[in-house]
Amino acid sequence: MNLKFAIFSLLMFSLLPNPGNAMTAAETTMVSNAAERGDDGAQLLLAIEYLHGDGGVKKDEKLAAYWFERAGAQGNSTAQLMLSDLYEQGLGVPKDLKLSAEWRTKAANRGNTSAQLKLGKMYLAGNGVEKDANKAEYWLNRASVEGNGEAQFLLGRFYLQRNAGEQDRKLAGNLLAQSASQGYASAVKFIEEVGFGFSELYHSHPVDIHKLAEEGDANSQYQLATRYESGHLEKQDYAKALYWFRKAAEKGNKMAMKSLAHIYEKGLDGVTADAKTAKYWADKALEN
Repeated sequence: MNLKFAIFSLLMFSLLPNPGNAMTAAETTMVSNAAERGDDGAQLLLAIEYLHGDGGVKKDEKLAAYWFERAGAQGNSTAQLMLSDLYEQGLGVPKDLKLSAEWRTKAANRGNTSAQLKLGKMYLAGNGVEKDANKAEYWLNRASVEGNGEAQFLLGRFYLQRNAGEQDRKLAGNLLAQSASQGYASAVKFIEEVGFGFSELYHSHPVDIHKLAEEGDANSQYQLATRYESGHLEKQDYAKALYWFRKAAEKGNKMAMKSLAHIYEKGLDGVTADAKTAKYWADKALEN
């Protein structure tokens, strides 16, 4: 069997809540050897085994943290997220919310939805990072467009609680309805408590974000851009993503400015890296 495939299969089984899926001693040896040779998937799997004490290895949270960090240093977003959780809880490493936020940022930047959600919550509360409503909105939106029910709920509530205008209220209602439709109980409860008719909201037509964007609503333009960039709810189209990021940025949307700065700095979304353009949008974001 191909080693990569074997490790991937073992990893999938290890993540299932079934004690019968623990690795055998032979499998543990195979994974340990691959981990020592630098395979990040094997390093992640070995870390999980040490974290839970499965596969014939003794539970050792310090070794779990060590292997999560080895895998995370190679860009494994799952390892980065799990290491951030260890720093948050103080398991195997000293409790350090700042380091937790740093590892979550690495995972979130690599598209890990759970990391994006947790990072957004950290910015909302000011845990391990300076409280920042804009960054909280940015990360919750990233998780929301990927369909995370909790992120949709938190973002919808955020829009309602910041003395939002009518457009934000419409978007908030749509987000809350999406969250509730996934069975996220807090969204249902919140809708009922703030006076939205849940059945009416649940069965209503979603807000036409394209129409709002065309009408010049900067927040809608930004959200539409993230959809085109991620390929969630819209067919992935980098040209359209850049178009709407620019439209939103020109309207003063700070997150759109930061997105353009990041895109041009790293050469993402099909554009050539351009330090001058990246600096322009980064400076605009600071000025805003």
